[in-house]
Amino acid sequence: MTNCKVLDRYLNIPQGQIFARQWEPNSQDRLPPIVLFHDSLGCVELWRNFPAELSTATGRKVVAYDRLGFGRSDARVDGPELDFIADEAKSYFPAVREQLGFKRFIAFGHSVGGGMAVNCAAEFVDDCEALITESAQVFPEDRTLQSIAAAKEQFKDMRQVERLKKYHGEKARWVLDAWTDTWLHPGFAAWTLEPVLPRVACPVLAIHGIHDEYGSTRHPEMITELSSGDSQCEIIADTYHVPHRECAEVIVKTVSEFIASLKAEPENQEHFSTLVAANL
Repeated sequence: MTNCKVLDRYLNIPQGQIFARQWEPNSQDRLPPIVLFHDSLGCVELWRNFPAELSTATGRKVVAYDRLGFGRSDARVDGPELDFIADEAKSYFPAVREQLGFKRFIAFGHSVGGGMAVNCAAEFVDDCEALITESAQVFPEDRTLQSIAAAKEQFKDMRQVERLKKYHGEKARWVLDAWTDTWLHPGFAAWTLEPVLPRVACPVLAIHGIHDEYGSTRHPEMITELSSGDSQCEIIADTYHVPHRECAEVIVKTVSEFIASLKAEPENQEHFSTLVAANL
């Protein structure tokens, strides 16, 4: 059972509006929030009950937002550039932090959102308390590209596109093309997180389903091997590409225990330290 408050708002950026949702626990602790980065077909709504369960279990605020072109955020007229994974940390996430009023954070990314979380952890190394990846890719593996090519064929069936419209409206076709056309683009073959991961200094938890059809266990192994901080790799049995939906209780427990092992610091540490000093 979850017990948290849900707040929705729109954030203004030069390219349009971004939809964000926050799940706030009853706890008054000012701990850094957990920020969720969704996958290639995802959005806030498709996280379903997971954010509320995670907020309740950890006692932390959880933040999720629809990337531009997805969910309730404004549409995009252009397709994503080939560096779109790194660009999320430079062009969009800073506005999310500023307008939602947090500095320190825990980054949690699913699938391609895992790559974005890695880049955010590397870009804001002093402010990222921890990095959690789930089903993330480090490079365009043959298995990944074959599954995306198969999905591209499946989505020629308009009934599949109609299912996505429930979450993305008329942007559904753009969402599909942004995913498949970018990953299958010849120029994307050289993309990799290898040069980024050594810049990640915070503790890392890399989660992966043993049967993930979009990537082998080589990906979480590389994330833990190449990152600079303490790291752990969790391979989940009998699980495919969406562990937080396939075995939500296991993922909430795994993530909660990992976060509990961190040294807790209030979000506004400087303000907190000032208050403590004033009362000594």
